[in-house]
Amino acid sequence: MTFNFRTTSLALASAVTLGLASTAGATEMRGWNIHVEDYPVSHGMEAFISEVSEKTGGEISGKVYHNGVLGSQPDAIEQMRLGVMDFGVFSLGPMGQSVPETNVVSLPFIFASVPDMYRLMDGEVGDAIGVGMEAKGIKALGWYAAGARSFYNSVRPINTPADVEGLKVRVMSNDLFVKMVESMDGNATPMAFGEVYQSIKTGVVDGAENNPPSYESTNHFEVAKYYSLTEHLIIPECLCMSLKTWEKLTPEQQDIVMTAGRASAEHQRELWAEREAASMEAVTAGGTVVNTIADKAPFQEAMTPVYEAFLAANPELTDLVNMIRNAE
Repeated sequence: MTFNFRTTSLALASAVTLGLASTAGATEMRGWNIHVEDYPVSHGMEAFISEVSEKTGGEISGKVYHNGVLGSQPDAIEQMRLGVMDFGVFSLGPMGQSVPETNVVSLPFIFASVPDMYRLMDGEVGDAIGVGMEAKGIKALGWYAAGARSFYNSVRPINTPADVEGLKVRVMSNDLFVKMVESMDGNATPMAFGEVYQSIKTGVVDGAENNPPSYESTNHFEVAKYYSLTEHLIIPECLCMSLKTWEKLTPEQQDIVMTAGRASAEHQRELWAEREAASMEAVTAGGTVVNTIADKAPFQEAMTPVYEAFLAANPELTDLVNMIRNAE
C-alpha cells in the first residue's frame, strides 16, 4: 500500500509539473486527444494550437498528444478540472458524469439534424451547457462534429418507428439508448462494439446504429445492407480548456484562444463532412441500401417515455431540454 501511494503521488506531481509550464515568458500547453493523428478532430486541434501560437507571437504554444497516450477520457477530464491538463477534445456523452448539463445531448432525436445541432450549440444552447461546464472547471472553446448515429440492419429499411418493431438492435451500454429502442418495440441488446460484425452475421442481432465512418470502417455494411438515416443521436464533442489555464491568460490571449477555438471547430466540421461523404460513397458502392427519413416527428413522439423518465430523474435540466426542443 505504501509503494502504491508513493507511486501515485509521484506520478501526480510529475503530471502537475508537465501542465501549463512557463519559461522565459512563453507558455507551453498540453492537449489530450483520443483519436489517431490523421482524423478530423486531430487536425482541428492542431489547427487550433497553431493559430494560437501564431497570433500570440509564440507566447503560447502547445503539443497535442494523440491516441489517448495521456490516459482515458474520464481521467483526462478530471486532470483538466484540476488544471493538470490544459486543453482537449471530449465527447459530451461521457462528460455527463462530471457535467450534468451535457447529458441532454444524449437524448434521442433531441436535435432535428446536424445543421440544427450546429446552430443551437453555436448559440444559446451551447452557452447554457458551457456555463455548466465552467462551474466544473472546464471552459468550452468550440463544438466539434462527431457525426449522426443512424440505424442499420440486415432485415429491412426503417422509415417509421413501426419498422423497428421486433428488430434485435445492438446499442451502447446506456439506459437511454436501451429505452430508445424499446420505445419503438425493438429488442435492445447492449454489446461490445467489437462483437457487432460477427453477431449480425450469425443472427445474434439484426443490426446496430452508428455514424457513417464507423459503419463503413468496421465493414458492418457487408452484413447489414440497410442503412436508414434516422440521425437519432447527434452528440457533439467539445474543444475545451482547463478553467485554471484559461484564468492564467491575459484578456488579449483569451480573445485569441476563443477565436482560434471557434475557427478550428469550423475547420473540423468541414473535414468531418468530407470523411462522412467518402464513407457514404464507399458503402453505397458496396451495395448498401440507404434511405432518408422524410418525417422524424413520429420518432420524436415515440421518445415521450424516454424523455419523461429522464426529466423525472433530472428535473433541473427541464429548461435546457425545452430550450432545445422548442427552438425555432
